[in-house]
Amino acid sequence: MQKWIITLGLSVAVTACTREAGYEIDQGSFGNATLNNLQVMNGELTYAQILGQRFAAEVPTQINFAFNSAQLDETAQRVLLRQASWIKQFPEARFRVYGHTDAVGSTSYNKALGQRRANAAVAFLTRQGISRSRLEAVVSFGKSRPLIDTPDRDRRNRRTVTEVSGFVDRNPLVLDGKYAEVIYREYVASATYGSRLSKDTALGETSE
Repeated sequence: MQKWIITLGLSVAVTACTREAGYEIDQGSFGNATLNNLQVMNGELTYAQILGQRFAAEVPTQINFAFNSAQLDETAQRVLLRQASWIKQFPEARFRVYGHTDAVGSTSYNKALGQRRANAAVAFLTRQGISRSRLEAVVSFGKSRPLIDTPDRDRRNRRTVTEVSGFVDRNPLVLDGKYAEVIYREYVASATYGSRLSKDTALGETSE
């Protein structure tokens, strides 16, 4: 029995080691740049959608609330700080915050509560230095779009969701139509490497 377990363990290890190089590299964003470009040219995908995909992949887009509350707890504030940091990297982009509630309570009350939650998130983001004009709209869905379909209290449904909604109309890059520069700016910057070779080293001499 012990010999069989050891053999199985070695087999799993060998299998894991024999996967082709780079099999984990392409996760469907940077590795599929050509596909993204084709979809944009065909009208199947917009640059705002690409930026929205990046936002959703790189930062949490959702915060949650206590029952019948629009107060931001510490966890929600930490998430919003991460959102604010990301949003500041893209001054060309606009964002929308959607407010939601769970199913407890009337439709009208929950719509107002969802609005207060969205307002709280927007107010926090603006205090981090983000222009209110870039937070395009604050929308409340109340209890009409639950994440978890239940008539009971559920914290997962008491939330706001932040999404990319488009681009600032008067931004110079947007006016010039340079959306790709907006989307891939950090990718290009991350690939830049400054040489540390000195002039003498370049000529074949060594230095200490």
